[in-house]
Amino acid sequence: MWSRRRFLGRVSAGVGALAVLRPDGVDRVLAAGRGAESLTPQEVAKDEDFWFDVQQAFTVDRNVVNLNNGTMQPNLRVVEERMRRAYEYSAGAGAHTSSDLNEEVERVRKRLALHAGCDAEEIAIARGGSESGQIAIMGFDLKPGDEVVTTEYDYPRFITSFKQRVRREGIVLKQAPMPPPWVEQDDLYSRLVKEVTPRTKMIMICQMTHWTAQAAPVRRICDFAHQRGIDVLVDGAHGFMQYPVNVRDLGADYYLASLHKWCMAPPGNGFLYVRKSKIAGLWPLTPSDEKMAGDIRKFEDVGTRTAANRVAIAEGLAFNEGLGLERKAARLRYLKERWASRLKAQPKVHFLTSLKPEESCAIATISIDGLDMAKLTSKLHDDYGIVVSHMKHSNFDGIRIVPNVSNTLREMDYFAESIEEVIKKGLV
Repeated sequence: MWSRRRFLGRVSAGVGALAVLRPDGVDRVLAAGRGAESLTPQEVAKDEDFWFDVQQAFTVDRNVVNLNNGTMQPNLRVVEERMRRAYEYSAGAGAHTSSDLNEEVERVRKRLALHAGCDAEEIAIARGGSESGQIAIMGFDLKPGDEVVTTEYDYPRFITSFKQRVRREGIVLKQAPMPPPWVEQDDLYSRLVKEVTPRTKMIMICQMTHWTAQAAPVRRICDFAHQRGIDVLVDGAHGFMQYPVNVRDLGADYYLASLHKWCMAPPGNGFLYVRKSKIAGLWPLTPSDEKMAGDIRKFEDVGTRTAANRVAIAEGLAFNEGLGLERKAARLRYLKERWASRLKAQPKVHFLTSLKPEESCAIATISIDGLDMAKLTSKLHDDYGIVVSHMKHSNFDGIRIVPNVSNTLREMDYFAESIEEVIKKGLV
C-alpha cells in the first residue's frame, strides 16, 4: 500500500486540475499530515482534507448526489484516459496492436490475482460479473435430479440461470427461505445447510447481497460443503475491492467479481476465479478448442472484443492500491454511519441491513412506514437530485443507499435531511 503522502501526490498529478481547484490543497494536507502514515484507517476516514483530494480524482456531476454506487461507480479520470488511449491505439492499427495489448491484459491478470490472493492461472477476465457467474453456473456438470442450493436473496440473474437449467435439464434448485432481512450469520448458515441432501452438488452464496448487504459466513459454508464433496460458488460482486478479500482464505471453488463496481474499472469487466483443479471440468460458455481444456483463458474465448477496457482495469487497481482497502472500507463505513445514525432516530425508518461494522460496509437498505418506496425513489431524484436504488423483493420493499469515496460528508447530511423532510411533509 502506498504511503498517504505518495498517494496524494499521485492523485494531484493524475487529476491535473487540483492546482486550479485548490492551490494549497495537497501541500496543506501533507504539511498537516507529517507522520500520517501511522494513522489508523478509522482516523484517516475522518480526515476531510484527505478525502477532498481523493474526490477530485472522479468525473462526477456535483449537481447530482449519486448514492447508487452499488450498481456502477463513477469514472476515475485516469481510467477514462487510459481506456481512450488504448482504444485509439487498437483502432488505429487493428490486428497489429492486439499482441501488444494482450500482453497488457496478461499483466492485469497477474495484478487481479495478487489482490484476490490466488494464482494468475486461476483468473478469467470476463465481460462483467454476470458473465463470470454464468460461466460457473452453466458450465458446471449437473445431471437430472442433481441439486443446487442457494437462498431467496441471491442475485436474480443467477437464479434465472439456474432456473433455465431446471427447465432444460431437470436439475433441482433449492432456495433457502429467508425472513425479511437481515438475519444473523449463524441463522443464515442454518437455513442454508438445512436444504442440503446427498444429491446436492453445488452451493451458491453471496458474500454480501446486493439487496441489503446481507453478509454470509462464507468460510464456514465452504468447509461444510467440502466435507460432503460439494462445490461452492461465491458471488463477490460486493466483496472484492469494497474491502480486502482473499479467495483462497474463503475456501471458494469459484468466485466472481464485478470490476465496474468497487474496483472502479470500466463497464464490461469482471473476473471468475476457478480453483486450478476445477478448470478442466468446467465448460466455457463459448466452445473452445479441446487443447484449452485446462487453460483459464478458455473462458475468455468469446470472439473479437477490444482490449481497451481490460487494460484500463490496471488504473482502477492502482487507485485502490494507493488508497488502501482498509482505509477505503473505513471511509465507506464512516459515510454510511453518518446518515444512518441520524435516520435511526426516526421511528418510521426501519433498517433492513445490519449496521455492525464487521457485517456491512458501504451498503444499507431502509424502508419507511407510510411511504411508497418506488415513489420515494422518484421524488428523491426529481426534487432533490439524489439517486438511490429501489429494492423490491417479495419479502420486503425499500431503498438502497450506497456511497463511494467520491461522495462528500455534506452529501450524506443532505440525504438524511431530505429523508427527514419527506417524512415530515409526505410524498406531495
